[in-house]
Amino acid sequence: MGLFDGLMGNASTAKADEVEKELGDLLVDGENVDVAFKLVRDLIVFTDRRLIMVDKQGMTGKKTDYHSVPYNSISHFSIETAGTFDLDAELKIWISSGSQPTISKQFKKDNSIYDIQKVLASKCT
Repeated sequence: MGLFDGLMGNASTAKADEVEKELGDLLVDGENVDVAFKLVRDLIVFTDRRLIMVDKQGMTGKKTDYHSVPYNSISHFSIETAGTFDLDAELKIWISSGSQPTISKQFKKDNSIYDIQKVLASKCT
């Protein structure tokens, strides 16, 4: 998946070493990026210790929101696949048994939502 997929809202796999360099100040000593997905400018990062959601904001993307979630605080998650008329897929993550999802991300019709769900399932067991 390339630039066109990113512009269309499809997630693509990002290189772990590049993401580690980008998040260098956020990662603790010994923490490694296992897998990361790029969605336009945003990132969904799975480390060996936690999930990090990176949300680039504004026109320039200089302002960035980093949402760090330890795997043991994820109570459950869901994916909603794209349909015939609804072309968006959605990932929802509930933190600490909340009644509403804390994290919600939209994806265009592609299979990356399944890859992200598999990583979440393996990390949250």
